[in-house]
Order: sequence, then structure tokens, then C-alpha cells
Amino acid sequence: MVFVFGGAYQGKLDFVRETFGVKEEEIVRCDQDGTPDLAGRVIYGIEEMTYGMTRRGEDAEKWIADHMAAFEDKILVCTDISRGLVPMDTVERAWREINGRCMNRIAARADEVWSVFCGIGSRVK
Repeated sequence: MVFVFGGAYQGKLDFVRETFGVKEEEIVRCDQDGTPDLAGRVIYGIEEMTYGMTRRGEDAEKWIADHMAAFEDKILVCTDISRGLVPMDTVERAWREINGRCMNRIAARADEVWSVFCGIGSRVK
């Protein structure tokens, strides 16, 4: 498993395309309405899924843990939402916490972890 994270608009997906030779049809984009189709090579936007699950009162960290084996041959991409101002809204604060926990769990299991800033990837693990 490869895990790529970074701030919003930092070029994470372009980095993944260039570094790992990913084609558009291999990318599954997460949304807030459900869980992603795990058939794609790249699962992009994990934070969108965790936000939707947090809003609905579902346990995103448990979902990630339960599906970890399915991620073994995937590239997971997530926006790091842990920096900046702490939201006043309780759901947004909970989302920030759970997204960080999910990122920790994924990074611990990943073979490679990359941080992307200004389109430049740095291998962390």
C-alpha cells in the first residue's frame, strides 16, 4: 500500500499520476455520500468519505480498519485537514479528529508514505 497526503491544492493527484504512472480510469474518487468502490488502483479523497461518515454518525476509523486488507495493492490519497484553525462546529472538530486517526492507521500499515507540498513529494516512510 502507498499512502499520499498533503494539504489542499498541493498537487497530490498530479504527483500520484506522474510518480506511479496512474491513468484517469484507475482513480476512484471518494464522496460524502457513501464508501468508495475499492476496485480502482487509486482511492482519492479519503477525507471526503470520513466527513460524510462523521456527519452521519458512522465510525470511519472502524471502516478503514475493516477494509485495510483491501487496500494492500492500492494508492490512497488524503488531504491533511489537521492544520490551521480548529473549527468551532462540533461535527467539523470530530471530523478533523477522526480523519487524523484514519491517516495514522493507514500510514502505520502502508509500505510507502509520501507527503506532497507544492507538488513536490517527500517520502516519509
